Amino acid sequence: MAQIQSNEQDSGKGGKHGKVRAKKQSTHIDMTPMVDLAFLLLTFFMLTTTFGKPKTMEINMPVKDPNNIAKNEVNNALTFLLSGDDKVYWYYGELKPETKLTLTDYSPQGLRKLLLDRNKQAVDEIKTLRENALKNKMADTTLKRLEVDIKGKKYALMVLVKTDDKAKYKNVINVLDELNICLIGKYALVDLDMREYDLIKTFQP
Repeated sequence: MAQIQSNEQDSGKGGKHGKVRAKKQSTHIDMTPMVDLAFLLLTFFMLTTTFGKPKTMEINMPVKDPNNIAKNEVNNALTFLLSGDDKVYWYYGELKPETKLTLTDYSPQGLRKLLLDRNKQAVDEIKTLRENALKNKMADTTLKRLEVDIKGKKYALMVLVKTDDKAKYKNVINVLDELNICLIGKYALVDLDMREYDLIKTFQP
């Protein structure tokens, strides 16, 4: 609030010639209510604002034994080879002398369709599970645990992601996003084999 303060010096006393000087007045604004209001607004917005939840991406890295993945479910594994010019090649199953690469892209009709078709059984089970969970009001923690169980079953698709020195970081992120969208629970980033290098170099559409 505003206050008027008077300067009491020389008030009521005569000057050199006995004249009475007028009182000097100054205006003072009290900022205390303004500070209180600012803190109230700050507290209000802090309590009512919804903070963004941190988003994380789960990445399954291969174990130290390089032969372990080859021995584990490789028959039901889909391997993606990422290279320059946003190219992505793939082959299914084990790498054999007669293995041939197929070229696809990152569009919904390319990479995503391929993953959904190869992982159809697990995707259908998870969709059915989610519909039942919505009807029965299942707890989120229970739903997530059951989904993880389905993704880890033997028939669920395993994906290996490999890159050469020409691949871009955004290509890896795009593939990982598609894996999450297509409900792939078993995937890993693996080093490119020399035979796969040769397949990329000699690839002919």
